[in-house]
Order: sequence, then structure tokens, then C-alpha cells
Amino acid sequence: MASLEKKRASLREVQAKLKKLQMTLENNKQKKADLENQVDMCSKKLDRAEQLLGGLGGEKDRWSQSAVELGEKHVKITGDVLVSSGIVAYLGAFTSVFRDDQVANWTKECVNMNIPCSEHISLATTLGDPVAIRAWNIAGLPADNFSIDNGIMISNARRWPLMIDPQGQANKWVKNMEKANSLHVIKLSDSDFVRTLENCIQFGTPVLLENVGEELDPVIEPLLLKQTFKQGGSVCIRLGDSTIEYSADFRFYITTKLRNPHYLPETAVKVTLLNFMITMEGLTDQLQGIVVAREKPELEEEKNSLILQSADNKKQLKEIEDKILEVLSSSEGNILEDETAIKVLSSSKQLSNEISEKQAIAEVTEVKIDESRMGYKPIAEYSSILFFTIAELANIEPMYQYSLTWFINLFLLSIDNSEKSSDLEARLDILRNHFQYSLYCNICRSLFEKDKLLFSFMLCVNVLKSRREVEEDEWMFLLTGGVGLDNPHANPTSWLPSKSWDEICRLDHLSRFQNIRKSFLTQKEGWKVIYDSPNPHHEAFPGEFKNLGSFQRMLVIRCLRPDKILPVVQEFVVKKSGQKYVDPPPFDLGKAFNVSFCTAPLIFILSPGADPMVALLKFADDMGFGGAKISSLSLGQGQGPIALRMVDEAVKSGTWVVLQNCHLAVSWMSTLEKMCEDFNPEQTHPDFRLWLTSYPSDHFPVTVLQNGVKMTNEPPKGLKANILRSYLSDPLSDPEFFNSCKQMGPWKIFVFGLCFFHGFVQERRKFGPIGWNIPYEFNETDLRISTQQLAMFLNDYEEIQYDAMNYLTGECNYGGRVTDDKDRRTLLTILKRFYNQEFMENEDYKFDPSGDYYAPRTGDYDNYIEYIKSLPLTQSPEVFGLHSNADISKENQETSILFNSILSTQGGGGGGGGGTSQEDTITEVAGDILGKLPPNFDTEAALRKYPTKYNQSMNTVLCQEMGRFNKLLSVVRSSLVNIQKAIKGLVVMSADLEEVGNSMVKGKIPEMWMKKSYPSLKPIGGYVNDFISRLKFLEDWYDNGPPTTFWVSGFFFTQAFLTGVQQNYARKYTIPIDLLGFDFEVLEDKEYKIVPEDGAYINGMFVDGARWDRGGKCLAEPHPKVLQDTVPVVWIRPMKRDEISERPCYNCPVYKTSERRGTLSTTGHSTNFVMWMTLPSEVPEAHWTLRGVALLCQLDN
Repeated sequence: MASLEKKRASLREVQAKLKKLQMTLENNKQKKADLENQVDMCSKKLDRAEQLLGGLGGEKDRWSQSAVELGEKHVKITGDVLVSSGIVAYLGAFTSVFRDDQVANWTKECVNMNIPCSEHISLATTLGDPVAIRAWNIAGLPADNFSIDNGIMISNARRWPLMIDPQGQANKWVKNMEKANSLHVIKLSDSDFVRTLENCIQFGTPVLLENVGEELDPVIEPLLLKQTFKQGGSVCIRLGDSTIEYSADFRFYITTKLRNPHYLPETAVKVTLLNFMITMEGLTDQLQGIVVAREKPELEEEKNSLILQSADNKKQLKEIEDKILEVLSSSEGNILEDETAIKVLSSSKQLSNEISEKQAIAEVTEVKIDESRMGYKPIAEYSSILFFTIAELANIEPMYQYSLTWFINLFLLSIDNSEKSSDLEARLDILRNHFQYSLYCNICRSLFEKDKLLFSFMLCVNVLKSRREVEEDEWMFLLTGGVGLDNPHANPTSWLPSKSWDEICRLDHLSRFQNIRKSFLTQKEGWKVIYDSPNPHHEAFPGEFKNLGSFQRMLVIRCLRPDKILPVVQEFVVKKSGQKYVDPPPFDLGKAFNVSFCTAPLIFILSPGADPMVALLKFADDMGFGGAKISSLSLGQGQGPIALRMVDEAVKSGTWVVLQNCHLAVSWMSTLEKMCEDFNPEQTHPDFRLWLTSYPSDHFPVTVLQNGVKMTNEPPKGLKANILRSYLSDPLSDPEFFNSCKQMGPWKIFVFGLCFFHGFVQERRKFGPIGWNIPYEFNETDLRISTQQLAMFLNDYEEIQYDAMNYLTGECNYGGRVTDDKDRRTLLTILKRFYNQEFMENEDYKFDPSGDYYAPRTGDYDNYIEYIKSLPLTQSPEVFGLHSNADISKENQETSILFNSILSTQGGGGGGGGGTSQEDTITEVAGDILGKLPPNFDTEAALRKYPTKYNQSMNTVLCQEMGRFNKLLSVVRSSLVNIQKAIKGLVVMSADLEEVGNSMVKGKIPEMWMKKSYPSLKPIGGYVNDFISRLKFLEDWYDNGPPTTFWVSGFFFTQAFLTGVQQNYARKYTIPIDLLGFDFEVLEDKEYKIVPEDGAYINGMFVDGARWDRGGKCLAEPHPKVLQDTVPVVWIRPMKRDEISERPCYNCPVYKTSERRGTLSTTGHSTNFVMWMTLPSEVPEAHWTLRGVALLCQLDN
């Protein structure tokens, strides 16, 4: 048993050893398996690491670079986001130049305040997503930075966007971008726009509200303010009376076609106001695409497909990169152990490499394509300049509106119709010339005669400015004559007007004209030759100025002889652009009709004396649309519904409708706009045409103007054309009427006289105020009724009824239009030349001193037509009873209109010269004026010193004048102080202050001052000096007592002074004041020391249209080129009207300014006419009446 136990014990020992060995074996086997697993995992990790390194190793440099950049961005993000927020919040409504300046200022401020920010902050880098921007560009957003910034503002702003979009760029982009989301387009004029809006808000579909005006419908206010609230667990909004669910996906866009809308602050704070006016870069890019697509369609196609491919590639790359970063960031533990992550990474990278290779190839191809496209950039840039030139024309006349779509269509026509060439330079040259002339012809059709040369000149100068051939400071000098107040340099000549000398001194500040002032001191005779020459622009300039360029010569002519600017401009345009740009194509109704179609109206822009109806009815007959196929209606109160019915019928039946005088139906214009927008080519008869006639009006719908065919048809220019037109029009063109008069001899003579009179009164208009105070719209109907009445008088009476003929024609037919009594006197004086016995009986009766114009005594209708055709083409002013100097007045006026019109297109204007900025010029001029202004008058002290006295009315006149001048002085002073503060940003730059600043730059009197001022036509420098002289006149009166001679021009309200003189006389002699008049005596040119017993001595007047003959003491003909003459001291004596002696004299009107026309003020006096003054004359009064002679209290310079 013991041995058995022993054996068992040794067995247990062996078994334990075996178990131990087996455990060791198991452990070692496990170790082996673990090691094998580790080897396997390690090789897999090596493989995966290799894949990772192979895949993402290339990203190391890029990601390292990105990490550094992100680090920098992280530091600078504070300032960048601060400025970007400012851009989104405040700069949407401004132009690109202003935005850039403002961002630069803000960046500077950030640097000064140690706020970290990037050197060049841009919205695109801070808030932009390149993929989204690419998508916007494909949808039609212009690719320039300005437009891209607008897109970013829309996507980041909290308020809904209101886009100022006159060219329709934003409209097009929004429609394309939201097309896939079933965008709804509405207008406030739609009857169901609220229902559409409610549905879209509920279902989250985007809405575009088009063509809003300056006021928005109150119903959309809760939507603009996003006044949402929770109800029953869902977000709701109240719209009108209904509460509707508000979808988070809803988007709202608003656009307006207005070029320069004025939204009230309460509207502006509810929306994000964005300026979507097209920029030069944006338009150039579009036009380049258009021209390449036509000229090299394969290039443009490839470019467009590359853009799409590139956008797609970049989108995919972005998605892949995001996926890679997501996997890397979400992987936990050791990434080498995550097989799916590695698979995702390697496949993504493989795809990324393939796309990158494709993208690299695409980018190389794109560079090659861009190089080829760049060849067409010059024509695109050139055409953009032309577009911006025509876009500014609306500032001259509200009817000059042209859409970008119309412009692009015209551009396409030029590309297709112009001569082809394989040589690119030659082709661009052909295209440039063809398109510019095509644009010129199409625009000229819709311009008034006065603006056709202006348009050619603007086209020419804008192109030259783009080539740096015309300097901005020289251009602004040409338009304004420079801005300055005092001229310290004395005029070295007796023959040069002070205005011209002042301008020469200001011209001396421009770099190319230095020493021109000194040249006048040393070379007077040479400059006098130019001043006296009938064609100064053809004379050689003296000394160093003989080699000036043609544009620079124009500046000198502007100073010396402004009356010759028009021929100089004409020659400049011919030299730079060609003869055809000064010969506008004649009016052709057929051509205008040929470019029209059924959904676009044809618009006649009317001018005084023009009536297109006769020509239109004749054209309708020729086209087979006469009689019942054309219906016309003159718009006015209650005519709207009738017009709508007529148009509805015509749209279906394909007839023509003429709606006349649209300017009289202002309230109906929105209906007209909606009607024209609703024309649908599918539902409109192709023969239908809508013809509209209107005088220029701010209320005429812009969309109708932009889409319609505009035409002007002005009455013929020149006396000959006018008389011929009268003979060729109804009723004289009807042989039966012409030959049916019982007294054929007198009939033919008087009819010719009447037609001559009709042309005479119309042609006098071109001489401005010296012709007529108010330019009346005499037209064919006045002539027609007068002709019929003449025939009636000659048929019904044996004797010729001169008085009745003069009364009916002068007082009723033509005189019915005349509202000014001075003009009525002129009209009746003119008519008496043709309706009188001498005209009838004297066969040698001539209408003018030259003897070219007379009424033929014999012959039939055709003989008269032949005689009219033989008349001279141009007339001297003597034909119209005026002096030859009237031509200079007319030409000066035309120059002034030309420059003022161009100035209105120049926005804020450029620098005042010498390279200074606009703000510097304003600050300098404002400071200069403020330094000269005296303190306000102490009216209380004046009342104590000059109390109201029964026998001295002049005390009251002085105190009242001081009060009036104080009001003006306060306005001038406060506006100058505030404009300086506004420029520094200390006060808000209001619209009024902005106008004050712009006026200073342009050398004009600000509107703000004129509202409180006496009438004046002077430039700002002359006005300020005149204003200070008036204040000095009152100050001297206060200090030294009433003057012996009153400066009549120095009074604010001259009539008060005249009443005061009469009142003193009436009280002295106890005569009722209403029995008194004035007798006038023109005295010597000398200083008077003693006050007259009765009445007063006055001075400071100028005679316009004549001169005062000091020797003969009467009115006489003016000297050549001397338009106004000073009048010596005049003694005005009150006396009873019945005691004033009769003597040969001219009853001369006295006006405050050369404009002559005024309005009736609340005091019952005219704002311009002062009184009648009798002046001795050796010729009949009718002579001076026809001359347009008047006395003026102040000149225009």
C-alpha cells in the first residue's frame, strides 16, 4: 500500500509537471498566435500607413499651409468680420467706388485702434463661398466684385433685399437662381399678389416682387419686419386679415426699376437696400461673352462648358475634402486599425486626384481660351463706355430711357450686320465704327434737336477720356468755367469782359495753361485779334499757346468767345468721330415702325408746336390702316376705361390705337404700365400697334419707355421751312379752299403775311427772353383757325376789317396762349406789320431791312411755293425785328444750355481743377465764403435808430430789407457750416446739403439758398460778391443815413422801395397814392450829393437790346458785341398820372434778371418784373418793342 501511495504521489507529481508543461505549451501557443496576429496587424498597419501616406501625404504641405493661413485668419477674423458686418449693414445702397473708399477707411481705423484685420478686406474672402459664388455666376450674376458682394449681402443679411435694378440684372439672376425652387414673380399691381404671397409663405417657395416704386404696400410690412409668432406649436405670421403658417424655407426678393429712388428712412430700415446698377467691369464681361459667342461660338461654348465642369469639379473636391476631414476628426483610437475609414480615405483621395488632374487640364485650357477671348476685350470695353453714356441721358430729359436688353440686341445686330474680316484688329475696328453709328442713329431718333450735338459730343469725349486723351480737370473747366470767388488780378484790357478775364485767371491754374494770364499782359494785340474775329476758333493763338490740342483750344474759346462754342464742338466731333456724327438722320416714321413689334408701344415725345397726328394718319393710310383700322383718344379725366376698351379690342382685331397727351393722365400711368407689361406675343395680333404721345414727364412709366420705340418730331427749324410747312398743310394745301376766296388779291397777300407771322412768332423763341419772356407753344391749329377767319372776313365783307382781323388773330387765336402782358404787346406789334393798310396797298412793302422778304403780289399757289423755296436758308435777327447782337445772346444761351445739360449727366462732378478732390474744393469754397459774410443785421437797433415815421417811409423799407436779408444770410451761413461738418462726418449729409456741395463744385447757386433768395442767374462766385455788396449797401445806409442815390439793384424787394417813394410824396402833398404814377428823367453819369426835393435818384440798371446815347439823351442802337449797356442815374419823380407829360418815348419794362419771366408772388407782384419806365426815343415805340429792349437790375455774371 505504501509503495502504491508512493507510485500515486510520483504520478501526481508527473501529472502536475505535465499540466504545467501543457499550460506552458498553451501559453507559448497563445504567444505564438498573438505574435502572428501582431505581425499580421503590423503588416496591415504598414499597408494602411502606406495608403494613408500615399493618399494624404501630398496634403501635408497644403494642410500645413492651410493651418498657417487659418491661424492667421483666426487672429485677423475680429477685424475682418467687423468690417464685413459694416459692409452688409450699411454699404448696400452705395456705388462700388464709395464702398471701396469706405472699406479702406474702416480698415485704417481698425489698424489705428489695434484691432487685428487683413490688409485688404473683401466680403468674398471673409463671408463668400467660392462654390456658391460660381453657381451665382452661372445663374447670371455679373462676375465683377461689386455684384458678387451684393450676392453675399443677400445671403448674409437678416432683412429681405430690395434691389435697385434699372438694367434688370438682379431680376434675371434671381429668376435663374430660384428657377429650380419654382419661384413666383409678382407685382404690387397684380390683383392677386397677396394670395400668391400667402401660398408661398406657407409652402416655403421663393417670391420675387418686381418693379416697386418709392413706396411699398403696407400689407407686406409684417413680412419685411419678420413679425412671426408661435401658435399651436407652429410658427405663424399675420398678413392683412389672415394668420398663416410661416415656412422656414421661404425667401423674398424685391426689385425696383427706378434709377435713383429716394426711400424714406422708415422703408430703408425694413429692407436690405442694394445697389444693383451695372458696373463697367460687369458689363464689359457680359459684352465680351456676347461678342465671342457670335464671332467664335466654339470658343465660348468650350468656355461655358469648362465653367460648368470647373464648378462641378470644385464642388466635388470640396465635398471630398469635407468627407476626408470628417473621417479623420471622427475616428477614435488608432486610425490604422479602422479599415472602413482607411477605405473611405483612399477611395476619396483617388477620386480627388482624378478630379484634380481634370481640373488642372481644364485650367490650362481655360487660360488658352481666355487668351483668345481677351482679343475681343477692347470692343467690349468700348461698348460699355457707350452704354454708360446713354444711361446718363435720362438726367437731361426723363423720357431718354434705354434698357440694357435693347442695347445688347442692338450690339448683336451690329455683330451680325457689319462687314466681316479675318484680321482681328480690322474686325474690331469695323465693329466699333458700325456699332457706334448704329447706336447714334437709333438714339438720335428719340432725342430733341437741341440734344443731338450734345449726345455726339458726350460719346466722343467719354471715349477720349477712357483713352486718357481728355483730362478730368480740363473737362470740368470746360463745363463750369472753374469755381472761384474773388479775382485778385486786374483786367489788363478794356475790351475783354470781366467774366472772360476771371475765367482766364482760373484757367491759368490748369497745368497745360500756366502763364496764359501773363500772356494776356504781354500779347494783348494777338488775343484781341481772336476776340474780334468772326471765326475765333480758326485763328492761330499767340505765343506758346499756338500748338494747343483741339480740346484745349476749346477751353480758351470758352473763356474768350462762349458764343462760338457750338461750331467749335461741331468741328471737334467731326475731327474725332467723323462728319456723320453732326448730321443726324432725318425723321423717318417708316424706319421707326419697321423696328417695332406688337407688344412694344411707339412713343412720340412732343415738343412745342409739334403735332405728329397728321403725319401718323397719313402713314396709317399708306400702310393700309386708315379709317376704321386706327382709333385715337386724347387722355384726360375719365378717359382711362375707354382707352382700356379700345386697346383690348385692337389687341384681338390687329388694329392701331393712338393715345394722345399721356402727360395729362398722370394717375392713369400705372394702369398704362401694367397694360403694356401684360401684352403677350402669343395672345396679341401681330398687326396690333399702340401709339402714345406725351410731353416729357417724370411720371411716364420707365418700363414703357425702355421697351418702346421712342421718336421726336419737332416743327421745322428756320423761317423758310416754317412758311413752307404752313403752305403744304391743311387747309392751304387744299386747292379748293385756296382758290375759293372772293377777293383773291388781298387773300393771297394776307395769307402769305399770316404764314410769315406764324413762322416769325415761332422762330423768335430761339432768341430766348429777348424774343419772348415765355416760350409759347404756337401751333398749326392757331394758324388754321386764323386762316379760316381771314377767308370768312374777305368773303363776307367788301372792306377789309383790319381791327377785327387784328383782334381775333392777335388777342384770341394766338393771344389766347399769351399770359405775359409784355409778350402780348410784342405779339400785337408783330401782327400789325402784316395786318395793315400799307402792307396791302404798298407794292414795295418789305418785311426786313435786307429786302429779301416780301409778299408776292401775283401768281398762283405753285408760284408762292417756288418763291418760298427761294428764300434764304438762314435768317439774320433783323428779320425778326431784333439787333444783330441778338445772335450772340442766342449763341451764348445755346452754349449755356449745352454745358448745363452735360453737367446734369456728370453726377457729383469732378474736381474743381488742379487735381484737388471734390471735398477739398467744397471745403475751400465754403471757408472762403464764410470768411466774407458779415454778422446778421441787428434789426432791433435799426428800428430804434430808424423808427416808423409818417413822413419817412424809407425807415420801414430799410428795416424790412434787413429782415429779409437776415433770413437769407442765416440759411447761407448755416448751410456752409453744416456742409463742412458733413464732409468731416460730424453731421448727416442730407439731400439738401449734398445739393449745396454739388452746386459749389459746378459753380451754381445752391437750390437751398435760392428758396430764400432774391432772383439771380449769376454763377456762385458772382452771386456771393453781389450778395455781400447788397449787405454793404444796407450797412452804409444804417451807418450814414439814406443815400442820395439808391442802388436799385441792391434791394431784395424793389417794389417796397418804389411804394415807399410814392408814399412819401403822397403824405407830403396829401394826395391819394392810387392816383400817383412815376415820371422818369435819365441824368448825367456823375455823383449827386444833394437829395432831390421829391422822388429819388436811382442807379445800377442796365439796358438790354439797346444802349443809352449819352449825347442825344435817348435810346439808340447798341454797339456790336456789346449786349448790355449801363444806364446813368435816373430821377424817379412821383406825380399824378394825369399830370405826366406826353412825349416820344418807349415804355420800357424793368426786370430783376435777364430771364425776364417771373411768377406771381403772394404780395401780388411778379418775382421778376419791377415796373414800367418811360425812356426818350427818336424812333417809334414799335421799333424797341420788336427789339425786345428792357432794363435789367443785374447781369448774369
